[in-house]
Amino acid sequence: MRMAGKVVLLLWGAQATQLLVEPPWRPAVLWDRVTLTCQGLGTASDTTWYKDGKRWGQKGLNNIPVNSSGTYQCYRPGTEYSNTVSVSDAEPQRPLPLPGPGNHNGRYRCRGQVYSWGSWVQYNTVPVTVTVH
Repeated sequence: MRMAGKVVLLLWGAQATQLLVEPPWRPAVLWDRVTLTCQGLGTASDTTWYKDGKRWGQKGLNNIPVNSSGTYQCYRPGTEYSNTVSVSDAEPQRPLPLPGPGNHNGRYRCRGQVYSWGSWVQYNTVPVTVTVH
């Protein structure tokens, strides 16, 4: 049997809306001065923001600075709700002293973890020598 043409099936549906975080690492923490960006179809003036599952008073903005901890989400008509982003008010980790003398002189470095591309990556800064006078 021979077909005269091809049948093309197009599926139409809601397009995903994405909530982006700047700086891009996870977990997002307030001391990093977090900004959220709602990306998707439609215009920024149609954006509705949600914090902790409740409508939040930031309607119509595409980018928002975050100044309180919570779980955030955005929505634009004709699309799906965005992914959720949790922002913590955790304090930054203190520098970790390397083995050294009993006073506060010594070599110090910072360690941290960044969530990137679906996995946690450990980062260490270059050690610095601190001399207390």
